[in-house]
Amino acid sequence: MYRVGIDVGGTNTDAVVLKGNEVLAGIKASTTEDVTSGVFEALEQVIATSGIDRARIGAVMIGTTHFTNAVIERRHLDPVAAIRLGLPSGAGLPPMVDWPEDIREMVGNHGYQVKGGYEFDGRVLSPLDEDEIRRIAGEIRAKGIRAASVTGVFSGVNDTMELRTRDILLEECPGLSVVLSRDIGRHGLLARESAAIMNASLLRLADKTVQAFGHALEQAGVKAPFFITQNDGTLMAADTVRAFPVLTFASGPTNSMRGAAFLTGLKEAIVVDVGGTTSDVGALSHGFPRQASTSVDIGGVRTNFRMPDVFSIGLGGGSLVKGSPESVVIGPQSVGYRVRQEALVFGGQTLTATDIAVATGKAEIGDAALLESLDPKLVAAAAARMTEMFETCVERARISAEPVPVIAVGGGSVLMPDQIGDLKVIRPENFAVANAVGAAIAQISGETDRIFSLTDGVTRDSALAEAEAEARAQAIAAGAVAETIEVIEREDMPLAYLPGNATRIHVKVVGEMGALAEMEVENA
Repeated sequence: MYRVGIDVGGTNTDAVVLKGNEVLAGIKASTTEDVTSGVFEALEQVIATSGIDRARIGAVMIGTTHFTNAVIERRHLDPVAAIRLGLPSGAGLPPMVDWPEDIREMVGNHGYQVKGGYEFDGRVLSPLDEDEIRRIAGEIRAKGIRAASVTGVFSGVNDTMELRTRDILLEECPGLSVVLSRDIGRHGLLARESAAIMNASLLRLADKTVQAFGHALEQAGVKAPFFITQNDGTLMAADTVRAFPVLTFASGPTNSMRGAAFLTGLKEAIVVDVGGTTSDVGALSHGFPRQASTSVDIGGVRTNFRMPDVFSIGLGGGSLVKGSPESVVIGPQSVGYRVRQEALVFGGQTLTATDIAVATGKAEIGDAALLESLDPKLVAAAAARMTEMFETCVERARISAEPVPVIAVGGGSVLMPDQIGDLKVIRPENFAVANAVGAAIAQISGETDRIFSLTDGVTRDSALAEAEAEARAQAIAAGAVAETIEVIEREDMPLAYLPGNATRIHVKVVGEMGALAEMEVENA
């Protein structure tokens, strides 16, 4: 049995075949507008290059930056009715109050505040105004909005009002997609609300993308199940992605970081993944991405779900280069997957970062003769600007003055210099497809996060054991082999403000997928 890892970026679709810890083949194909044909082409190429029997593919793991790119580039976002349950609290800070103006307009700026929500100790802040919810539902129908988010104050403590609001909306607007904040984020009203709104705006794109993945595998004659990688580098089922596309936001850079660690053997490093549209920067700690301890910024919007400490900038191989030598601007707009048609070096009419890399001798692709008319001062200024952007990112990712290696991965990493300040830049073998390698080595996870009441014979140890059993059962149901499951996160937090000696317990486990575990035994 073999593992196939695929990463669908804004510009390229990468694919690798792994047998045990050996990379048999890695290829890059162009991402296409319909997604399906790009994934199909990548699959066909990597199967042909590796010479494997497609019937012996045990599973396909897919990572994608589609949803992150949609937010960063302000594309494919649907209008959302953002409903907050909390009046009279928070009236001065409406939904999306801290969003950039352009993205707020894209999702429609349809913010509603309604009486409801809870105090921090679970007491009712104000009764839910059901009549107002029905009035809002009427507006949703009139405006033709197809998605809504519901955020209640302290819904992590009590989600009753969020659930009731969803029920009313579905009664009044059959077919409406409703996202509840309690399913997305953690405590912290504005960041949790923003995550829910963003998730709702991406639901239609998620359905289209997952459907395209399935069609591509079907066309390629691959009958193995496919999974999609999420923010922590583990796998989730396709239906989960349809409901929660934001859980994949960091999957592209997370896969790249895990792939970088796998390909270099380094446990402590800074990883810069340069794609066609964005560059993602993060730090490895003990071989895994360092987790963010604060809110995570996605395209200028603060969110609070658990993610690696990775940030993105609009610099990639397809980034547009504009301006003059005195005021050159690079990105965030990108030609994306059309770089081989639109970049000057390929006979197109658009000046891109790839053209600058070829003009300065960093890359040897396309026809360099097509760049002879470029202003040398503009080329030098653009190259200096790109180096400055990379240096800023790397310095932001450092947590100490100690020198650490910088691992450059991704097809666009030819844009990077060989040295950034005092740090050496390393490009491992198969660096261009590190993200697909990271997807291929991903594991199945199971997770539980709920409140236990330590009364009537329920002890802390028994509650922890129950939570772990739930997480293990989820992982096994998703396809993990019981013998390979291990706990990677376990935390409990006493909630002194709740009655009944309440404690919030979070447990996460990971394990190998069934067919993959058998393959490891076979290889051993």
